[in-house]
Amino acid sequence: MDNGIKSGAKKLHFCCQVVFVNFVAMVKQSEAEISLEEGAPQETMSAEQETKEVSLEQKTNRFAITGHTEEEMDTELNKLDEENNRLSKRRILTSTAFGNPKHFIWILASFASMGGILYGIDQSLISGAGIYMPVDLNIDQSKEDMVTGFMPLGGVFGALMVWPVNELLGRKYTIIVACLLYTVGGILEADAQSFGMMLPGRMILGAGVGLEAGTVPPYIAECSTKRWRGGLVSLYQVMIMLGLLFGYIDAAIFVDVSGNWRWMLGSSLLFSTIFLIAMLFLPESPRLLMRKGRKVDSYAVWKRVRGFDVFEEKEEFFYMELCVLEEREAEKSRFVWFDFIRIPRCRRAAVYGILIMSVQQFSGINSINYYMGTLMVETGLSAQNAVYTSMIGGGTGFLSTIPAIYLMDRLGRRPLLLTLIGGVVVGLFIVGFSFLASNIHTKEGVYIWGVVIYYLFWGSCLGPTPWVVASEIYPTYLRSHGMLLSDVTNFTGNFITTYAFKHMTNAMTNTGTFVGFYGGLTLIGWIYLMFFMPETKDKTLEELNEVFEKPTSDILKENVVRVKETWDDLLHMRWRNIWILSK
Repeated sequence: MDNGIKSGAKKLHFCCQVVFVNFVAMVKQSEAEISLEEGAPQETMSAEQETKEVSLEQKTNRFAITGHTEEEMDTELNKLDEENNRLSKRRILTSTAFGNPKHFIWILASFASMGGILYGIDQSLISGAGIYMPVDLNIDQSKEDMVTGFMPLGGVFGALMVWPVNELLGRKYTIIVACLLYTVGGILEADAQSFGMMLPGRMILGAGVGLEAGTVPPYIAECSTKRWRGGLVSLYQVMIMLGLLFGYIDAAIFVDVSGNWRWMLGSSLLFSTIFLIAMLFLPESPRLLMRKGRKVDSYAVWKRVRGFDVFEEKEEFFYMELCVLEEREAEKSRFVWFDFIRIPRCRRAAVYGILIMSVQQFSGINSINYYMGTLMVETGLSAQNAVYTSMIGGGTGFLSTIPAIYLMDRLGRRPLLLTLIGGVVVGLFIVGFSFLASNIHTKEGVYIWGVVIYYLFWGSCLGPTPWVVASEIYPTYLRSHGMLLSDVTNFTGNFITTYAFKHMTNAMTNTGTFVGFYGGLTLIGWIYLMFFMPETKDKTLEELNEVFEKPTSDILKENVVRVKETWDDLLHMRWRNIWILSK
């Protein structure tokens, strides 16, 4: 009897609980419907608060490579922002028209890369001016070679100034000094009344080009995010090729004007003036400012050109600070030039940077650029038609360089260069063998065809890649030193292949020079790069330390595996495994 009463009581209790729960649910549903009808924001606010709590939790638990949480980095950035506002320094280009850092960095890279126009336009202008200038100045072949070749010799002296001037004045004002040197040299050569006036003008102009060539690529690299760095630095080579095209166009415009070669050489002053004015409104490199101990200024520039909207930008900024401060402290106790010998990481970067720049310079590009007009005349064209026809090569060179802006980061430095360099060798062979044709029209056609093929492949591989590599492979404290080495290599090779070109063709013939000498050296460089070139895309400048800390034997083993896999994919036509575009 007692058990039955207890069982009935439990069932009654359970039923009451069910009724009570259902009643409460109905009440809550009614309240929710009423709140929706009245537009009450209680539930929405609760969801937003929950999202903020989750975001705050993520910032607390997400750690940067430096060991700081995102919350700690935000706190430090807020302090820097307050300090920056307190100083109330006038910032350059703070207009809301350039408010988005993604847009501003392209503007910065585009204007800074105008230094490439100065480099390229001189090569093509002297090609056209060299046809008429020797007659007016009454100079012989040896002096003509000096006029052409001593510009890159001046570039060697300019390159030797890269380290001290960059360390003393910074990237921005070094570029401004280079503009001034170029302007002075341009005025002297355009107004030259004798060989004695022309030669100093060419060397001073060359010094300006050498100084800016060693400064613009690292300036752009130090301001760029890792996702776009290769493409942005490639803009420098695009501008070099655009300068070449402008030079050929200028020569064609002034070819029928009295004193044509003076107008040709003087027209470059327009571009140096625009470049000089543009640089006055661009900021200093944030990494160089941090190295100088100007953290607040570095923060201000980074915010301007990169922004701090994503975690990766915050992490890179503080990791950059950590690396720069460690390097600055370490270099106090030693002569850092010896690091290229003493420290394996620095030695590997220097060897790689020098050799890839050597491959570029001894691929025949300078001989084709500087002597385009002269070589056209040797194939049978008149002087006037040679000037006009040179625009074909210049236009092809410019258009072929543009894809590098997209492919340098999407495809990678290594696949892009190794894929296209074979076409450079083919172009050199066609140019060289064109001189063997007995028919003038055949010789002209094959030569122009070879130049087009050469530029088509050279433009996106050996053109931009050495500049991209040189600007990124050295640690921050040695970047100016390393760029000096790469820049001296560039202009030394430029001088050798320009000044000695006529002597080379006399000794080896045109065919031997282009096929045997340039073609052979480019082929050797292709083999070297195939086995010893590391991939550097999609890494910050500080993360590249890990790449070059690997022993050379490890890099060789990795590349041997890559080469075997690539050849296997080629044999089985697995194209997608060879050329993989990253997002």
